[in-house]
Amino acid sequence: MLVLAATRLFTPLEELQNPLLFVEDGRIAEIASRNQKEIPNAATVVDFGDSILAPGFVDIHMHGGTGLDVMRASPAELPRLGKWLTTHGVTGYFPTTVAAPLDQTCTALGCLADAIEAGRSPAKTNRDAVQARPLGIHLEGPFLSHKRRGVHAPENLVEPTPQIFERLWRAARGHVRMMTIAPELPGAIEVIAEAARRNVCVSIGHSDAVMEGARAAVRAGARHATHTFNAMRPLDHREPGIVGEVLTNKRLTADIIADGIHVAPEVVELFLQAKGIDGSVLITDATSAAGMPDGTYQLGPMQVEVKDGRCTMDGKLAGSVLTMDQAVRNVTRFAGWRLLDAVRAATLNPARAAGFEQSGILAPGVEANLVVLTHSGEVQKTIVRGRGY
Repeated sequence: MLVLAATRLFTPLEELQNPLLFVEDGRIAEIASRNQKEIPNAATVVDFGDSILAPGFVDIHMHGGTGLDVMRASPAELPRLGKWLTTHGVTGYFPTTVAAPLDQTCTALGCLADAIEAGRSPAKTNRDAVQARPLGIHLEGPFLSHKRRGVHAPENLVEPTPQIFERLWRAARGHVRMMTIAPELPGAIEVIAEAARRNVCVSIGHSDAVMEGARAAVRAGARHATHTFNAMRPLDHREPGIVGEVLTNKRLTADIIADGIHVAPEVVELFLQAKGIDGSVLITDATSAAGMPDGTYQLGPMQVEVKDGRCTMDGKLAGSVLTMDQAVRNVTRFAGWRLLDAVRAATLNPARAAGFEQSGILAPGVEANLVVLTHSGEVQKTIVRGRGY
């Protein structure tokens, strides 16, 4: 048995003082306080001192990092990305596609499905285990608005049909767990309903929808919104549009890129006030350039330039170099949120939004995927399946 100790623990629904976290066979067996529970004599005890135990971060929208693009990397290369992600507290992530020719997309989906299935096998050594694992695939494209496409190539955008969705679903062997779609496109409502029927988290985004179009998507089964404010019809006081629906509909969770570049810190604070502790989700939208020096990098079939922390293509923002631990710290600075609540937006909230009820939380029975934080939110250690301490 492994016992982890620290001064605080975020479940993250609540905060516990002087916790003991018991791990058996890679899963959490029990959580107690030091004055409630005796440590078995045979247990391995790791005391992190004046630190915080929290669930490992879950990034449901990221395209790569450390020079690797998830649409171009092989399953053998993805562990390198996973190991780098753990240095920023991430234990689970959704490799996210961009609009590309359908044949290329399907090939990439097959490789990502291989990586997801390989990640479900127990690691043989402590070293092998310490890497973030791909949990499911996020399709960002090809069902996006031409007007709000961002840097996605227009020739790779298609109108949604059940047939194209089925082709993508089969290529991914059912591992599509999120899909960003513009609800105003012809055929979108039918595809939203079918994806939701298959328990895909349908996320509205890259959209020029008016409010009623966004509401129709929610009625059809959409339950989330992609990088709020970015690649969306702007909020207007007489025609609130898709942003108005996202900010006011409590049935929708929504994510945001809290890097201070994609959205001004004051608007991040506004978003967090509107969606609250339950509905706010942090993502990175990181590209292969994350963790790398300034230069030219891949984003699916595209090349992007990184300079001074900005990732662009032809002058437009093209993903980010944000890391999840920095996003958490930014939320505490931008909005004055407690670290406990900022951590929730990077753990339990994204996991629940995507339908992964056993991720993003510390509780008996779930996998022991944790990050050890300082009181300012710096990552000290990441533990995956009880390994890596």
